[in-house]
Amino acid sequence: MEWVILLLVVGVAGYAIIIYNSLVSNRQMVREGWSGIDVQLKRRTDLIPNLMETVKGYMAHERETLDAVVNARAKATSAAAAGPEARAKAEGELSAALGRLLAIAEAYPDLKANTTFLEFQTALQSVEDEIQMARRYYNGAVRNLNIQVESFPSNLVANAFKFEQAEYFELENEAERAVPQVKF
Repeated sequence: MEWVILLLVVGVAGYAIIIYNSLVSNRQMVREGWSGIDVQLKRRTDLIPNLMETVKGYMAHERETLDAVVNARAKATSAAAAGPEARAKAEGELSAALGRLLAIAEAYPDLKANTTFLEFQTALQSVEDEIQMARRYYNGAVRNLNIQVESFPSNLVANAFKFEQAEYFELENEAERAVPQVKF
């Protein structure tokens, strides 16, 4: 009888250790995913000043659009240390401003033919694609952690060791999801 109880206690402890290690692994994947998003957002932020310099000469009378990109970049840069929700809001505003800028750029044939602009536009598109991939990875890691934090019996271990749900990196509202409209 004592062996059965001892075996049961060892089995439960072993299972708790497995759950704990799985929670730690999922938490590390979330941190890795956030790091990937952070790197790509930094790359995008670093590209913007050069893109803006290229565009300024061609689009001098589009001052409002240029200022919107500059202001959105400043907000995104200042939100670099913020959590996913605040960062997503700032980055969503930057994405929308860049989308408007690139849409308006289509109306300038000389700008569209400028090789420097085309290189920056291609680089920016590449970074945007990388951001989407990093975001999908991060959100998948968050989903896995959140499921484990909420599911029984792993939620018992998660609560005991203060594991918390992570925030998804999502666009804030429908305005940020919308395709920019250009009117001439």
